[in-house]
Amino acid sequence: MTLGALQRSGRERLAAAGIPSAALDAALLLCHAAGVRREIVMAYPERAVTPGQARAYDAAIRRRAAREPVSRILGRREFWGLDFALGPVLDPRPDTETLVCAALDWLAGRSGARVVDLGTGSGCILLSILHERPGDTGLGIDVSAPALAVARVNARSLGLSDRAAFAGGDWSAGLAAGTADLVVSNPPYIPSDDIVALEPEVALHDPLGALDGGADGLAAYRRIAGDLRRILRPDGAAFLEIGAGQEDDVSALLTAGGARSVRRFRDLSGRVRCLGAFFGGAKAGDHFDVGK
Repeated sequence: MTLGALQRSGRERLAAAGIPSAALDAALLLCHAAGVRREIVMAYPERAVTPGQARAYDAAIRRRAAREPVSRILGRREFWGLDFALGPVLDPRPDTETLVCAALDWLAGRSGARVVDLGTGSGCILLSILHERPGDTGLGIDVSAPALAVARVNARSLGLSDRAAFAGGDWSAGLAAGTADLVVSNPPYIPSDDIVALEPEVALHDPLGALDGGADGLAAYRRIAGDLRRILRPDGAAFLEIGAGQEDDVSALLTAGGARSVRRFRDLSGRVRCLGAFFGGAKAGDHFDVGK
């Protein structure tokens, strides 16, 4: 059996299973099973594979045909150009990089910031920020002990364990007043009744606790928004990812929680993906251009 023959077989099996990204997924899984780069598969399709590699590829194709995400099969996900291990955590999505970008823009010109990530999961948001900001430190909070274990693994692999700590907690409940200069969060925001209609890759493989935002999808925002003013330092800010169409409701919660201004950030598709809440007066968020 050769690389090219395996790739064709995998592509056909995934296409028959209704996987829209069959060609790409088959190629990625082949590289993983055979331990080669994509350039090798393209340049040397005649290269032979071992029986063990063929079996590993077959198992991976079976899992993907059953709608398990490629990232779950690989056990890893790239985010912000960094490599993150997965586990019982939300699979990081590229759109969440909108939040990271907005937070980094706000941090520009500041030094020695303390960043708190509520519901940290894999740690991808916090660790991406700290990777770009060598003088900052951070704390990731999560109610899930297995998620915290994954985040600590990622911090070690990225060389950030000395500046990133992780602790169990119920959102911000255990944090002291004035803990953070910046709060970031991608909380669960899908209404409970909508979860059953999600794609199987999400509904069956992301932790329910990272998806379910309560009856209206806003339960976590109520908890977070009501405590931001207490845990932030006087000129602090918070950046929260939101679900589609939630910008007005979450903006109202942030304003009721004491935010002096709230701004909207759009992802590459033009959807409002993130809100920035500023607690230090009009100038706190005015040095960069945001939501159109």
